[in-house]
Amino acid sequence: MELRTLRAFVEVVRQGGFSQAAKAVFATQSTVSKAVRQLEDELGVPLLDRVAHRSRLTAAGEIVYRRAITMLAERDDLVAELGELRGLKRGSLRLGLPPLGSDTLFAPLFALYRSRYPGIEIHLSEHGSARLEEMVLAGDMDLAGSLLPISDDFEWQSVHEEPLMALLPAAHPLAGASSCDLKALAESPFLLFEDGFALNKVLREAWQRRGVTPTIAARSGQIDFLVGLVAAGLGVAFLPRMIAEQRAHPGVATVLLDEPGTAWHMALVWRRGGYLSHAARAWLALSREVHGERSDQTLASA
Repeated sequence: MELRTLRAFVEVVRQGGFSQAAKAVFATQSTVSKAVRQLEDELGVPLLDRVAHRSRLTAAGEIVYRRAITMLAERDDLVAELGELRGLKRGSLRLGLPPLGSDTLFAPLFALYRSRYPGIEIHLSEHGSARLEEMVLAGDMDLAGSLLPISDDFEWQSVHEEPLMALLPAAHPLAGASSCDLKALAESPFLLFEDGFALNKVLREAWQRRGVTPTIAARSGQIDFLVGLVAAGLGVAFLPRMIAEQRAHPGVATVLLDEPGTAWHMALVWRRGGYLSHAARAWLALSREVHGERSDQTLASA
């Protein structure tokens, strides 16, 4: 029995449904539903009576819910006790986060880290991934968020992977398509983020592979401004799916970018062979707990 599935089940009960629980644990609704189903299969009894859009606890669910709360509380106590042993009552974490996606992936993690380790002072820097990587290599940063693939100068731990969506003006010929590739968009002007954003590198390498010479209409460091430019018909922009869904606009159509090698794969990176403090290791462990994703790169180092 995994604590992850217990936490998902507890949040479904606390939040009153799967969609609300998904937001609470920073996962998709299907992931939460799968976790609860896995728990029911493992225990061999239904835990929730699913009626319409609501779920009520069965008699077995009442027992599991009560026990799960205790087990999760014990787990938190264990982490707190070990944290005190490792010196996490005090210290600092030098953390670099990119502008794109951090509000969704890292803000909740930041809040949870502060509540669990209030004595750790977080020194936060916000830059594009290219600048953050430079700071990590220079020893000015313990950990930073960046996109994969990453150079061999770094070790990394996966955080989250999303496909890219093409944001098209509503009047674009491909606005009603289910997917498109870069060749199909080659005649459209493109709207990119400012230099230093790792997403630009992902797109640039994909254009080179496809033999596409892009026309860049504008650059910006602001997501909402780029979406506004798309709505105004100035060109095509690209965002990870979860961010595109958050920035829905009536004048913008979102179409899946069906292009190999363009997945938006966020990771936490650190200097290969560099020292990781207990505070940095705690952040990596908390990220694995929240996001449930890791890489073999972390096994020997974190």
